[in-house]
Amino acid sequence: MLRSWSFPKAQHLKERTIREANLVSARLRQRSLPTAVSAVDEQKKLEHQIELATRAASLVKDETTGQHFRSFAEELKRKLLRMMRRGKVRTRAYELWEQAGRPSNRELEFWLEAERQIEDEREEKKGSGAS
Repeated sequence: MLRSWSFPKAQHLKERTIREANLVSARLRQRSLPTAVSAVDEQKKLEHQIELATRAASLVKDETTGQHFRSFAEELKRKLLRMMRRGKVRTRAYELWEQAGRPSNRELEFWLEAERQIEDEREEKKGSGAS
């Protein structure tokens, strides 16, 4: 049988989820794991939190509380997309840097070029999908 949750309980669950996520992030930073491993862990954590928030939204009877959970899930999805985009930019920037012969003191130039290329590709996909 489903229980109706009051907003304070939902808020407490959201705050607890955020606290747990921050603790996991802090532990990962303390371990000094490579960035790629940390990013994978962070992605899995976000995916899990999205799943929990979506499930909680479908289980609560109170529409306001359900909307809070759905909003929280959308916020997490946006964060996950930004994180995934950052990984693509990082990879592309590294490729560009290597292709240019690994010059020093030009990191920003390669990062910005990688961002531009990925954004152009995204726009191209969006344009071809609309046609």
